[in-house]
Amino acid sequence: MQYWAGTAAIQQPTPPSVVTLGNFDGVHRGHQAVLKLVVDTAHQHDLTSVAVTFDPHPRLVHLPEEPLVPIVSLPQKIRLLEACDLDATLVIHYTLDFAAQSAQAFVENILVEALNARIVVVGADTRFGAGNTGDIHTLRKLGQVHNFEVVEVEDVGETERWSSTWVRETLAHGNVAQASRILGRYHTVEGDIVHGHARGRELGFPTANFAPDAQGMIPADGVYAGWFTDATGQRLPTAISVGSNPTFNDVVRTVEAHIFDRPQDEALEEFNLYGQHCTVEFVARLRGMLAFSGIDELVAQMDRDVSDARAILTGEAPELDAPQPRGAQ
Repeated sequence: MQYWAGTAAIQQPTPPSVVTLGNFDGVHRGHQAVLKLVVDTAHQHDLTSVAVTFDPHPRLVHLPEEPLVPIVSLPQKIRLLEACDLDATLVIHYTLDFAAQSAQAFVENILVEALNARIVVVGADTRFGAGNTGDIHTLRKLGQVHNFEVVEVEDVGETERWSSTWVRETLAHGNVAQASRILGRYHTVEGDIVHGHARGRELGFPTANFAPDAQGMIPADGVYAGWFTDATGQRLPTAISVGSNPTFNDVVRTVEAHIFDRPQDEALEEFNLYGQHCTVEFVARLRGMLAFSGIDELVAQMDRDVSDARAILTGEAPELDAPQPRGAQ
């Protein structure tokens, strides 16, 4: 897949294309359905398949006082879009100046001149241009002028429409199993492994601590079952702790993973993860964060956490955060 950081990166003349546009935060199953239609349509008509997205998220630009936590970082999003078999992705740096252009100017500058669009695939609720004045009807009118067709995509979902907002809500409540159903994969957080307080190692539960700038929305505080992948691609079962540590009065929110059931023949010195860029996938929430009266009580609970995580990851126990309608968390 070609990655274009702005229209200046596009080599002209651009081949005729099928284009869709959106924030694509999380690249969830609804996004995937739209992107599949774009790719399939491009193949049918011998056109180039292109997704147009924005960075930062427009809401962060228009409403900085109401910070939105992206589900995925830009590098994560690019990898997810590439996995959808697109030919190219155009990332537009979103600013107030860019947002001020009219709907007609957006269509002419981006879809027509930069991307040579022949087919534009969008949802019925698409909005673009200054004040979100452009909609699907605007696209159709401009398509008649500039010789491109508009294909409308219906909402996709099960009990309701899959959306990035819904994913954020489920992650904010720690319902990672529900988030996985919307995303079509386990939600992931990735980053470099750094030194922590080493308390877990002292208690017999060593953890890999992620740097504070880890990528991906961090779910609600609690303990989760999941999978840990190191820099070599080795994927291992893990119990993930998210949050501060009320037992030790720590105030810094962290993500740390205790890897269990590691191959017995793997030497300890070969399992040094410090400085590696690693990933955790969140499968199910085991419990919320608790404060313990003593070390023995903490260790006993950690033993139960590992046992519960193992049972879920081996299929011996069901996921604990079963599907729920929105607002029921």
